[in-house]
Amino acid sequence: MRKLLAATLVFLAMLGLSACRGKEAEAKSEAETTTDAKGGDAAETTPAVSVPVRVAAVARQTLAETVSATGKTASLAQQKIKAPFAGTLTEFSVTDGDVVRAGQALGTIVSRDSEAALNGAREMQRQAGTDAEKADAARAVALAEHGLVRAPIVAPSTGAVVAHSAVRGDRVAEDQEILTVADSASFVFIADVPQNDLTRIRPGQPATVELAGRSERVSGSVHDVLPGANAADYTIPVRVDLTGLTAAPPIGLFGTAKITVAEHRNVAVVPEAALIRNDVAGTVRLATVQQGHAHWLDVSPGLRSEGVVEIAAPPLEAGQAVVVAGQVGLAEGTPVASAAATPAP
Repeated sequence: MRKLLAATLVFLAMLGLSACRGKEAEAKSEAETTTDAKGGDAAETTPAVSVPVRVAAVARQTLAETVSATGKTASLAQQKIKAPFAGTLTEFSVTDGDVVRAGQALGTIVSRDSEAALNGAREMQRQAGTDAEKADAARAVALAEHGLVRAPIVAPSTGAVVAHSAVRGDRVAEDQEILTVADSASFVFIADVPQNDLTRIRPGQPATVELAGRSERVSGSVHDVLPGANAADYTIPVRVDLTGLTAAPPIGLFGTAKITVAEHRNVAVVPEAALIRNDVAGTVRLATVQQGHAHWLDVSPGLRSEGVVEIAAPPLEAGQAVVVAGQVGLAEGTPVASAAATPAP
């Protein structure tokens, strides 16, 4: 009897515990459902975080299409100065590389005959013993000095001394070459243009030349294609007349010429940093900002010049914002917080 009563009590306790657990589970389920519902509402109402990016505006510019070629300076006119008669180079003030101006006195030559007369009179003066002999010798020296035949050496044009074959004190023969001056007006740049680009070169095309060791660019224009070709590197010499020289450069100075062969006027350009290249797919993209969201475009780049790139397609409006920093990994439609890019110094 006691055993039956104990079993009954245990059974009733288990029923009560099961009922309690069922209510707890039901309450927990309702609570989770309520939490999920609230969480869903919160996800729908909480605004997405904006990604910070830097942007720049699309601009419209005129870009030049150029052909680059290395080369060196040359002088088409080199004038040689010769001695007008036999004599002594008593003065000579220049050397190779010196810049001279037209009409500038560079030295003096004394004729050999008049110099010999003066030397003879001085020797007579040294040997004079009596007062009469000394007086006669003094008059002879004075006459010889007055009769000295001098010829100035004058620069024939403004330019640079490229060679000399005599120095002060040298005796020179008649018609002997003394120095050579390269006329600055005849300085040109001989550019070695690759044969593949030769069909695009025309006389009169503008050019700029960057010379070694000089910060400024020299302006010029194409004169013409010169005869001859270099079979070793497949180039053709092209003469560029230099018009913006402030001083005569050394002959044979190396540099690079950029010849403008075409111009793309009023085209849309963006900074190079805006472009993302996919080498696998062979595409180029950029991200624009529209109503605070990123929008990607496949673009066709054109000319490049000094940090900007022409966008040939699709059409872009001037002033349209494009992302130049922070676009890597940026998904389509992502909200962005844009700041203007700092211009390059």
